[in-house]
Amino acid sequence: MKTDKLTILPPGRPLCGRVDPPGSKSITNRALLLAGLARGTSRLTGALKSDDTRYMADALRAMGVTVDEPDATTFVVTGSGELKAPAEPLFLGNAGTATRFLTAALALGSGRYVVDGDEHMRKRPIKPLVEALKSLGVAIEAPTGCPPVTIDAKGAFTRNKVVIDAGLSSQYVSALQMAAACGAEPFEIELAGADIGARGYIDLTLAAMRAFGAKVSQPTPASWRIEPTGYTATDFHIEPDASAATYLWGAQVLTGGAIDISTPAGEFTQPDARAYDVISAFPHMPAVIDGSQMQDAIPTIAVLAAFNETPVRFVGIANLRVKECDRIRALSTGLNNIRTGLAVEEGDDLIVHSDPALTGQSLPAEIDTFADHRIAMSFALAGLKIRDITILDPGCVAKTYPGYWDALGSLGVQFKQD
Repeated sequence: MKTDKLTILPPGRPLCGRVDPPGSKSITNRALLLAGLARGTSRLTGALKSDDTRYMADALRAMGVTVDEPDATTFVVTGSGELKAPAEPLFLGNAGTATRFLTAALALGSGRYVVDGDEHMRKRPIKPLVEALKSLGVAIEAPTGCPPVTIDAKGAFTRNKVVIDAGLSSQYVSALQMAAACGAEPFEIELAGADIGARGYIDLTLAAMRAFGAKVSQPTPASWRIEPTGYTATDFHIEPDASAATYLWGAQVLTGGAIDISTPAGEFTQPDARAYDVISAFPHMPAVIDGSQMQDAIPTIAVLAAFNETPVRFVGIANLRVKECDRIRALSTGLNNIRTGLAVEEGDDLIVHSDPALTGQSLPAEIDTFADHRIAMSFALAGLKIRDITILDPGCVAKTYPGYWDALGSLGVQFKQD
């Protein structure tokens, strides 16, 4: 949406209708990389077309992979089994999946690769992955601990086992898993400690890898063995995005509506789908919500919590501080812009002092999204119940859900553009 500000006009009625969420970002970017690493032509259907997936597709094109887009939800990817060193640095915007997944995959390439992003990506940590790759003999540097990352790849690892600290992000593990299948010998990955952010995303990675011919076993809950199979081109269907679905589930319960998203919550394989049970409990959501395994759903639930019958403490969400922005700070800032004292940070916990009486009030507030798509989409839900909620930089939703505002509009929500 081409506007600097967007004010949501509360509909004053239940939202009813059908909205098809876009394809999963997490699965689309995994499938794009695996198809790019495979020999032959893969057809990816149900895919997300957004900023994050286009950065991945453009990076693959820059490295000799053919990526065609015959329609709005399909990528046709033809690879040779290698990613050639590009003439220029790879610019990946603020796409964490593309940045981390490619960093590991390119370590098995040949030549110099520079992986870079925008000002926001340059603040997001990648040091644990860089250190793990260094331990495998890869010549790799990221002086700030964040992108840009420079890799002088020699086509192989010098060891066949790595220990990785995945406390900050499961994407480090997923990146190494996907790369390892392209190695010359069986490869083992072991967690340093039991903590891992959003373990469910590892399951998405392994499912996608197996669909492209990889063989992976799990000797222990904290280790994986990947065979050196490489990848085989295949046709692959991508399910809708569960994180996107949370906004529609939220809009439904907030307004007492009925929004058909075509896919039952139980059919999603993405970890954020577990948010459905929490959201469905509204306005009696639990007093403590552990967000560790549904991290991208927490902004949605935190905004809903403002209207809950009782206060909510969010725990297990420390990783939200190193997402596209510091989401804990962004949520507390936005909620307190609506009404002072509505949210409090205690360490890495977020406490929302719920008040159902917020509904129907005029509480003029400009919500700084910090260029974070999830902050924009979540706070739009507050605008369904409170007058004069204005979202700054509403176009940032293009990162994962370009059609979000149109989707709300199709349900009858109206906006005022500034």
